[in-house]
Amino acid sequence: MRDPTFWILARASGLTAYVLLTMSVLAGLVLKSRPLGRKLNAAAVTDTHRFLAFLGLGAVALHGLTLVLDSTVHISLAALVVPGLAPYRPAWTALGVLAANLMALIVVSFPLRKRIGMRAWRKLHWATYGLFALATVHGLAAGTDTSAPWAFPIYLGAVGSVVFATAWRALNRPVRPLTTKGGDHVPNPDRPVAV
Repeated sequence: MRDPTFWILARASGLTAYVLLTMSVLAGLVLKSRPLGRKLNAAAVTDTHRFLAFLGLGAVALHGLTLVLDSTVHISLAALVVPGLAPYRPAWTALGVLAANLMALIVVSFPLRKRIGMRAWRKLHWATYGLFALATVHGLAAGTDTSAPWAFPIYLGAVGSVVFATAWRALNRPVRPLTTKGGDHVPNPDRPVAV
């Protein structure tokens, strides 16, 4: 009889990575939309957002490592970075590999913001929506716990909360004040703009 420890760890770390990714996305959306105004410290929310992203990437690494160590599915180290090499549900697993690669790229970009430039960094950060979508489809299609009665509500809650937070951000954008030529003012969302 085989030891199921690595298989259980792989499943648990995969779901943990997904929940941490969701929380990081939500923290990023809270940072940009500021639903509570100045009651939340922007620096603290930024630190939380980064910390959750780093924890999520660690959970993804643990997910991959435990899949390599498990004897149920035979996943090589190369299959963790090259989409399509995993023999287990190859198309759906490839989406997870793409999501992991994209997550690593985005997380690594945090300390490189100044070198990359803010405009390029923000464009790269928009890829987080794609990352979240890839991770969701990967979890639903490749996850062995998807049919469990407790699993689908996790995905539904994650997608629903990200959609809601994104809609909130889109519908409640702070108004940018009129600027003089060459001026680049940072809007204060708590102060009305006189026109």
